[in-house]
Amino acid sequence: MESLFGALLIMVLRVIDVTLGTFRTILLVQGKKYHAGATGFFEVLIWLFAMRFVFQHLDNLLNMLGYATGFALGNILGITLEEKVALGYVQVNVISKYYNDKIADTLRKSKFGVTLIPAEGGTGGMSVLIAIIRRKDLKLIKNLIESIDKEAFITVQHSRPYRGFIHGARK
Repeated sequence: MESLFGALLIMVLRVIDVTLGTFRTILLVQGKKYHAGATGFFEVLIWLFAMRFVFQHLDNLLNMLGYATGFALGNILGITLEEKVALGYVQVNVISKYYNDKIADTLRKSKFGVTLIPAEGGTGGMSVLIAIIRRKDLKLIKNLIESIDKEAFITVQHSRPYRGFIHGARK
């Protein structure tokens, strides 16, 4: 029973430290160095406790399985947590064959800033809509676009604004 408890303890510690590590990495990408530093402190502290226990009981296969399981689950939980928190901004690019103006008007009415850029495609002239939005608004903006044009070509990429005003950032 003590052996199983040790493996579970290691697994829980690894879930926590890997979750924090995943989250810390995303904080670094977002340029939040002080938050990343604080998160890293707790990540490493928890990892040290887990490793201490593992090294004291290296002959126990269950501890190693707990360590590996905690690592795997920590990755899943870390990414899930980050998706829920949705830090930062993304750039959404939209190309619609027929509904660019309607999509732009709808997004603007919903308090999203949209830039329309003339473009040339294989079938001739068109427009590209660009919106820089908070990541937490991504699901909403995709639903708005798809309610108008289910065939719209949508790309999303990480965006780290350098300076200036992002319309709707203070919603």
